Amino acid sequence: MTDSVPAAGLAPSLDEPYDPVLVERRWYPFWEKHGVFAASDAPSDARPVYAIPMPPPNVTGSLHMGHAQRCTLEDALVRFHRMRGYNTLWQPGTDHAGIATQLVVERLLAREGTTRQALGREAFVERVWRWRRESGDRILLQQRILGASADMSRAKFTMDSGMSRAVTEAFVRLYEQGLMYRATRLINWCPECMTSLSDLEVESEEGANAELFEFVYDVEGGGQIQVATTRPETMLGDTAVAVHPDDPRYKAFHGKRVRHPFLARTIPIIADAILVDPKFGTGAVKVTPAHDFNDFAAGKRHGLAEINILNLDGTLNAEAGPFAGMDRKEARRAVRRALEEKGLARGCKPHKLTLPRCQRSGGVVEPMISTQWFLKMRSMADRALEAVHSGKTIFIPAEWTKTYNHFLESIEDWCVSRQLWWGHPIPAWHGPGGAIVVARERPKELGPEWTPDPDVLDTWFSSALWPFSTQGWPEATPALARFYPASDLETGYDIIFFWVARMMMLGIHMMGEVPFRRVLLSGLVVDETGEKMGKLRGNVIDPLDLVEGASFAEVVKKTLPGAPESEALAKFRKAYPSAAAMGAGFPAFGADAVRFTLASYPPSNHRIALAPKRIEGNRHFLNKIWNATRLALDLLGDYVWRESDSTHGFYNRWIRSRFAAAFLAAEEGFESFRIDEAALGAYRFFWNDFCDWYLELAKPILRKATDGTFGHPDRVPETQETLAFVLEGSLRIMHPLMPFVTEELWQRVPRPLSRKPSVAFGPYPSTRGGDGARDPEVEAWMETLKHVISAGRTVRSEHDIDKKAGVPLRIRSENRDVLAFLREHREAIGLLVKTAGDPLFESPSEERHKGAVVSVVASERGPIEVVVGLRGLVSRDGELARVDRELKKIDKELEAVEKKLSSSGFVDRAPKEIVGEAMEQRLALLAARQRLEAARKLAEEL
Repeated sequence: MTDSVPAAGLAPSLDEPYDPVLVERRWYPFWEKHGVFAASDAPSDARPVYAIPMPPPNVTGSLHMGHAQRCTLEDALVRFHRMRGYNTLWQPGTDHAGIATQLVVERLLAREGTTRQALGREAFVERVWRWRRESGDRILLQQRILGASADMSRAKFTMDSGMSRAVTEAFVRLYEQGLMYRATRLINWCPECMTSLSDLEVESEEGANAELFEFVYDVEGGGQIQVATTRPETMLGDTAVAVHPDDPRYKAFHGKRVRHPFLARTIPIIADAILVDPKFGTGAVKVTPAHDFNDFAAGKRHGLAEINILNLDGTLNAEAGPFAGMDRKEARRAVRRALEEKGLARGCKPHKLTLPRCQRSGGVVEPMISTQWFLKMRSMADRALEAVHSGKTIFIPAEWTKTYNHFLESIEDWCVSRQLWWGHPIPAWHGPGGAIVVARERPKELGPEWTPDPDVLDTWFSSALWPFSTQGWPEATPALARFYPASDLETGYDIIFFWVARMMMLGIHMMGEVPFRRVLLSGLVVDETGEKMGKLRGNVIDPLDLVEGASFAEVVKKTLPGAPESEALAKFRKAYPSAAAMGAGFPAFGADAVRFTLASYPPSNHRIALAPKRIEGNRHFLNKIWNATRLALDLLGDYVWRESDSTHGFYNRWIRSRFAAAFLAAEEGFESFRIDEAALGAYRFFWNDFCDWYLELAKPILRKATDGTFGHPDRVPETQETLAFVLEGSLRIMHPLMPFVTEELWQRVPRPLSRKPSVAFGPYPSTRGGDGARDPEVEAWMETLKHVISAGRTVRSEHDIDKKAGVPLRIRSENRDVLAFLREHREAIGLLVKTAGDPLFESPSEERHKGAVVSVVASERGPIEVVVGLRGLVSRDGELARVDRELKKIDKELEAVEKKLSSSGFVDRAPKEIVGEAMEQRLALLAARQRLEAARKLAEEL
């Protein structure tokens, strides 16, 4: 069945070990050639629709682990629905990333010895476009390496002409509806980026170290009033001193004024119960309306002047008097010295505060009076709240609904203008006398004195339109009719404010319908110790280094460029302790192993601790799939697919039932956004049920004897049929999670002629599709058999019995049906336990067999005793020495894990799955120790 295998590289031999490098590079061109990812908006296409918008990555970026997680989960959902017959659209694209992109290109210009100001606006914007053409879609190409099955022919860029038209149309409509307006207000300003920022673009640095500086103002008519500040330079913009109206200390000062020590003005002492807490500090507060949000509100209440002392680059302007031209940090020191020289300083003390920082530059944000464009949010927020309250859109996990509600219930108007050159121009023109015209294009009647608005729109404004602008809005396109609203939005909980809520508000407002039915949220990928990834921490991993392999020296060069290699490696190994066992670097784990690992974490985890050993373990799983398929094909020989209604024997009925359980669990996992449960179900079925049990039971049936005959010729046809059926179906179950290896192997296995040329077309296994149903009775009986065999195997393993030696085995039960069933399967018991002769089946007795281990198997039909004789197979001295060695090893491991669990820092800070693994490890070690103590007693009888 290899006629449809593509020519994109030679097909790797199944006789060779699994090599993801050889396998994974072959299939993306094949999928594109066969139109696997193509969505259809043709009216004649009657298939149900599954649409999901891809969170557009920044055009400046390359893949990070967050992108890899998004790609994994969304691609799994899309592939699952495609296999179920849905018309799927995973809408790809990139974001122009205004501030980030402008900063990248400005740094390039700096290396060339020039600036954007030297180029001029038009030339600079063209330079950004040139940079974008050269490297802008790199991240989409990287997503292909991960197997992203998005319809790349529909990829959008937020600055494309069609997208720009949508942005202009939305702005004009909002203006015409009275929702978009221009006002002078206190806003967040980044002096490094030289632009305004929305509240969401400001990150709070909690617990930053600062100094609380205290000084006094001289009161006219006598006396002094003491205030404190962490920013002494802002006193140059003070326009009042506030006290509480009921504070008896300052009653005599009400209505008086104080003299500014550096500027020719006096400022009033005002009484304000909202701004001032009389129990805090001196009970007197300096008021700087142009540089503090609380002071701004107080200034409006009292009609205070708003004096801006800062230039756009953070230097002080002429309002600062003798300090004009200084940088804000330099001015802070200079003002302190000047106050000390005048005898007005009253000392300083250490102080912890929350420092606002720009999300992009990391610089300290300054509150500043500025004229900006704002969008009224209250009415849109109320409709977006109602949409979730009524269930039109739901959040999974549901706990994030509270976060969404809190943001919208306390929302402020959105400052949407940015003082950048790269971005969507605001469609407004300014004329004489402060006149403003907003229009879709420049009106012809405007004269040369009318100038375009110099600002651009916040990047998140165009992102908020993404679900409908990508489908052709404002035109009524077939794509818009077919794919809006989307079925799901999958994203991280950290952008509920930035993106999710804004898409809900603008989608409902512009389209009259929610933009998506479900919001699927997952946690933040962090390092193995639970720390957030960041370049300063030296713990960032490029997912392509995991996919393609890289030395640790190469990995840390990206994380800490310029840092000494030894220092960078030390930080990296501290962040990823399990990487230490991997030598000098990551092997090529492959995209499938990385994807399967990311899919295996519960989305409810707020932090997803990335452990290299877990990826390595899943790489071994892929090798298991490869080897099991090779074995199965060897057992099938020249078998040709056939479908029959013949009855099946016990083992075949059991594996078909387990197969049904696996695809039902996977289906439930995908539908409920518990992709981790789908992954776990697929893993357990294939490794445990199919490989560990079914293949072992099928081998003696399907392997020919030396004379060319089968040992059980009557069971060969049904076993071949079942093996081929389950193997092909298993690859379909796992395809959404690991698309490359499943495609490679599916092309080689027997399958129905009705199948399409790729496993990606499905169908996904289902009861409706004729892939079987569960048989609980067969499964229950098989569990009994497995427990009996496992009990015997465990004794062999724990006592280190020679693999070639057979063991005497007795099986005892009071239940005749159990004994009859086990006697019927004595051949399997003897084969898998490796017994010396046939097992004996008998009723329980009081007889004690010295030198034998008795294991009791719990069963719903009563307990079953499994008695394994050890005499002659294990020496007394050798067994005692083995027990002592194992006990020492276990005690050492137990001491280490108990030390870890006794550390409050580990239990409180480590991700819960890491703590859970440590607790499980402790219980397993204690159980192993108990078994060894029992083994010591038994050895005395040998």
